[in-house]
Amino acid sequence: MDPREYERLADKCLEDIAGWLEDFDPDEVDFATSDGVVTIEFPDGTRYVLNRQAAAHQMWYAAGARAWHYNWNSDVSDWQDDRDQHSLGSCVAETISAKLGRTVTAPS
Repeated sequence: MDPREYERLADKCLEDIAGWLEDFDPDEVDFATSDGVVTIEFPDGTRYVLNRQAAAHQMWYAAGARAWHYNWNSDVSDWQDDRDQHSLGSCVAETISAKLGRTVTAPS
């Protein structure tokens, strides 16, 4: 993948996740952004991190003791896990759902 295309897709992914997180009550789920990173924060101090990995042309997501690596799949226009091809958005929603104890809808 062309580095500029990767950066465009990665930045859009980060912006989309940050936009999705804005709908949460900040007392329940808060977040912070910096260059290439979205940090998801919970009241108990737990942090999940989504960041771009430019050298690998991947998006990396860490939630608790788990971490996943995502490649862009142009056939479906989505970031998919490099092992089982699940969607990055669905993983973010599932991990946040588990943490909150209620189902949240995946970002689109």
